Amino acid sequence: MADETRRLFGTDGIRGVANRDPMTAEMALRLGQAVAQRFRRARRGGRIVIGKDTRLSGYMLESALQAGIVSAGADVLLVGPLPTPGIAFITSSMRADAGVVISASHNPYQDNGIKIFAADGFKLPDEVEAEIERSMEAIGGGNDSARAAPDAIGKAERIDDAVGRYVQFLKHAFPKELTLDGVKIVVDCANGAAYHVAPQVFRELGGAVDEINVWPDGRNINFACGALHPETMAEEVRRSGAAIGIALDGDADRVILADETGNIIDGDQILAILGTRMLATGKLPGATVVATVMSNLGLERALGARNGKLIRTAVGDRYVVEAMRDKGFTLGGEQSGHIVFLDHATTGDGVIAALRVLAVMVEEQKPLSELARTMTRYPQVLLNFAVERKRPFEEMPSVQKLIAKVESELGSDGRVVVRYSGTESKARVMIEGTDESGIRAYAAQIADTLKQALAG
Repeated sequence: MADETRRLFGTDGIRGVANRDPMTAEMALRLGQAVAQRFRRARRGGRIVIGKDTRLSGYMLESALQAGIVSAGADVLLVGPLPTPGIAFITSSMRADAGVVISASHNPYQDNGIKIFAADGFKLPDEVEAEIERSMEAIGGGNDSARAAPDAIGKAERIDDAVGRYVQFLKHAFPKELTLDGVKIVVDCANGAAYHVAPQVFRELGGAVDEINVWPDGRNINFACGALHPETMAEEVRRSGAAIGIALDGDADRVILADETGNIIDGDQILAILGTRMLATGKLPGATVVATVMSNLGLERALGARNGKLIRTAVGDRYVVEAMRDKGFTLGGEQSGHIVFLDHATTGDGVIAALRVLAVMVEEQKPLSELARTMTRYPQVLLNFAVERKRPFEEMPSVQKLIAKVESELGSDGRVVVRYSGTESKARVMIEGTDESGIRAYAAQIADTLKQALAG
């Protein structure tokens, strides 16, 4: 089913400013009813997990979702603040019928979002989200069909050991024969959902952990810290003499690293480090890594030099996962730090990605700076600007003509990607090539032409 059938759901669930349409308690109540209606089984009601990050508005949306779900006859399992991948794990581990995550990921605290996992821990396909939206519309129209009879109303209970369960799950991603003894690690939890999980994992594996931004107050999530601002973590690495820095985002489904000198290591470089090692040991199915159209050409070349391949998808980790599942691949991700290991998890997990890189460092006894040289980055320019509406690019011939001209001039040593954000009202122009000043000029030219076309 085409994306235009979904008005609420974007590339990563429903997202918006908290307590403003659509991210309201009223919407969450109807969503809870629709989710319970969609996933409840013939047995009494079914069970649905609800987890969240540390945003202030999480309390409001959690209560509304809970009310909607139990009013529709399903039970709720509350796990409180837990990384998005942790909620996917708990959903599958507890044999629940669905999982709901309240998080706006890397966005500021004023925003919030809701995304849904099926019983197997995977995000829902577009057509199921569209079906849920139609159910919400019917419920909003006064349809009582979603409401359970008085004796069939659901109940809610808290899963007190969710953190412990998830910590054990994460530790299994690190080889049993290895230890992090003597490895000094800086962990930046972005004052988000991993604040009580990530430091514990690295510490229990033997690491000497320097934890920062682990004091969430509802308003400081992602603020000048975490994966969006890795310079904070990198500076702490330089100051403390750590071997690695690990910066997670607010819901810990993405990670950005720093080597021992404080140089930033992004998702493409992580994929290059891990992909090339898996190629060398014959452990990369199809000799293929899955990434998005935004991933650097350097990743493609690093894999190609070792007889590996890169498959690109639309932006969004859900599309990466769909391609991986379709073809049986196990490693994929995004430049932004969503790294997916389908041999261990169902969605991007920043802690697992960091553990896999640490395993390579320990096994090969090499510093991260040396491992990162696996990939040579091509200069890449990304311009973002706000748009009032997302007019189809095919309706703007001037933009299409200019893109074709730039692509022709770049040849095989460059790429052009022009797209709209799936979570914000923004257009994005990305160009990469060998000459940074040249591609910067190209990007500005395309952005200006796009702005003019949109204004017209």
